[in-house]
Amino acid sequence: MATQAAEVPARRQTLRDRLDLGSGIAPYILVLPTVVVILAVAAYPILNSIWLSFLDNPLSPSASFTGLTNYITLFHSNTFIASIGTTFVFTIISVALETVLGLGVALLINGMFPGRGLVRAAILVPWAFPTIISAEIWLLMYNDRTGIISYFMQQMHIIPPGATLLETSSGIVAASIITDVWKTTPFMALLILAGLQVIPSELYEAASVDGSSKFQQFWTITLPMITGPLIIALLFRTLAALGVFDLFYVLAGNQVQSMASYSYEYMFTRTTFDFATGVAAAVVLFATGVIISIIFAIVMRVTRS
Repeated sequence: MATQAAEVPARRQTLRDRLDLGSGIAPYILVLPTVVVILAVAAYPILNSIWLSFLDNPLSPSASFTGLTNYITLFHSNTFIASIGTTFVFTIISVALETVLGLGVALLINGMFPGRGLVRAAILVPWAFPTIISAEIWLLMYNDRTGIISYFMQQMHIIPPGATLLETSSGIVAASIITDVWKTTPFMALLILAGLQVIPSELYEAASVDGSSKFQQFWTITLPMITGPLIIALLFRTLAALGVFDLFYVLAGNQVQSMASYSYEYMFTRTTFDFATGVAAAVVLFATGVIISIIFAIVMRVTRS
């Protein structure tokens, strides 16, 4: 007669089991110091800034809570509304150009050719410069008398003699976009190149045997395979472009403002009564970045499913 083995009662989980690195709480304990540091250097300043944006004069010992008054004042300001438009125009155009050019550069340097390592190092030089230095360099080239860019634009009758691209608001935005594209395209190329490096060469060989053209290989193999790295690169660049400050600070001064430069002006160059408005502008910029990050996260999850 067949016998049935008696079920062995489950062993009670010991403290050592709960602390096991595979499934216990030890991983959380190990990352706890990092979480504490992040909360100290990021979460607290953010929450504190949100609280200050609800006060009438945060720098005064007798500051009082005013609710959404600072935000109402902010969105009734034509200057701030204009800074939102300037920021989004700059972000959309510059990130789009950097993505297209970065993808092209990544495809070029992904192949095998003599001196590939030197070329890869050379294209990173613009990105290595601090943004403030890049802006100062390009400011000299935009100079109406000695600037090489102004000279060529004058010779091509794009601008009149003695004029410069930095005389109008649209010209300042265009100059900022050109400078940002020159500086940050290598960064996009580097991130996209990392995605290209992991694509198996066998896929291209099989596609070539099947008679696929280079464009068909790019559309059906390369682009789908680099979707993940491309979305991450777009997220990084979009958030960085939204917070642009250095370029407009150097090239425009107070003539054209981004959301970041508007916040800086009201927080540090005006009276203490304007400080709360500047903080509110910074909070709006932060909220915009959070919303865009969530959108990118949703897109990334959809593309992976």
